[in-house]
Amino acid sequence: MSRADLRLVPMTPRDPHEPARAASSLELFFDLVFVVAVSISAVELHHALTGGHIVDGVLSYAAVFFSIWWAWMNFTWFATAFDTDDWPYRLLTIVQMGGVLVLAAGVHSAFADGDFRIVTAGYVVMRLAMVAQWIRAFRGAGPARAATVTYAVGITAVQVLWVAALLLPVGAFRLLIVGLILAELAVPVIAESRAPTPRNAHHITERYGLFTLILLGESLLASANAVIHAVQDAESLTPLIGIAVLTLAVTAALWWIYFWPPHHLAIDRLGSPLLYGYGHYFVFAAAGAFSAGIEVEIDVLTSDSALMSPAASFTYTVPIAIFIGVVWLLAIRPHAGRAVNLIVPSGAVLVLIDPLVPVPVALTAVILAGVVAALIVSEPRAVNSDGGALVDV
Repeated sequence: MSRADLRLVPMTPRDPHEPARAASSLELFFDLVFVVAVSISAVELHHALTGGHIVDGVLSYAAVFFSIWWAWMNFTWFATAFDTDDWPYRLLTIVQMGGVLVLAAGVHSAFADGDFRIVTAGYVVMRLAMVAQWIRAFRGAGPARAATVTYAVGITAVQVLWVAALLLPVGAFRLLIVGLILAELAVPVIAESRAPTPRNAHHITERYGLFTLILLGESLLASANAVIHAVQDAESLTPLIGIAVLTLAVTAALWWIYFWPPHHLAIDRLGSPLLYGYGHYFVFAAAGAFSAGIEVEIDVLTSDSALMSPAASFTYTVPIAIFIGVVWLLAIRPHAGRAVNLIVPSGAVLVLIDPLVPVPVALTAVILAGVVAALIVSEPRAVNSDGGALVDV
């Protein structure tokens, strides 16, 4: 039976300069399950922080969020290189989506008991489905064939290590997580150094932008929750409404900051696209943690938190500062003038220390409004790969 009879599309490298390359409906569908996983992770981080379990909560969130981000990132970069959108490709993508849902089901156990078995099971399902995609890509990969072999073998080997680690006591497993994460991060570095896979910069940065919007949406949910609590708690009506309004303002400012620079130019400027991709772990994790911090602040206002101000305020100012600082490093710095390159990182530092003043949320909104104002009066400059200015855009 021929490929045509099976309705198979040859999995060959996509043209990296393909015009008008946009996210497919399958990619948008794929993102939906990550909304679930991110939301549950943010809720669990909120519960850990408001209960005063700061270190355990942050470490669990960092590990769980890595599994979410890494699976999403690997699919995204594979799709930009080899997306065929035929039925086997779709089915393997749906299998990955099932893995995300399994992972999401295990988030509570990971936070509450340090038990990562369900999270790991869902993660391994996602990664092995990705191995099947790389094996399929091998035949038609051309110059990138060596990379497909490295990805398939490397990912499989690391998944064996993840499963083997589950046989160890919970405490030992948690100690091994860092090593396993480093092994995961090493696979693309080795593969891309052997034979780079093609990438469409506009498509990649659109996908990253869409995921950023998903994460900022969690903050809008936190704003809505403040309004809901206000309706139910007349005594805290004014401060809760204030939190809701200021959260919307801060979220809008983060959106403005993120989408100000031309991200598609950052991928090549950084020397390696992996720096852009890996750096976004901190952008994404911070955006998700920001919503948890706002929920903690709501709990403080309604006397439901073991964490009090000013410590509680750091739960949202730290994520904001990380978000702004990393976006500045990855994408804003080479496209901004001297004033913007002074104002944006300074704004991140000022936000970080906001809890030391009596009205941190309000001051955060004011500072970010100032950063956005600086961006409004400036235009990002296009630069070439060696850092030289080309034109204003």
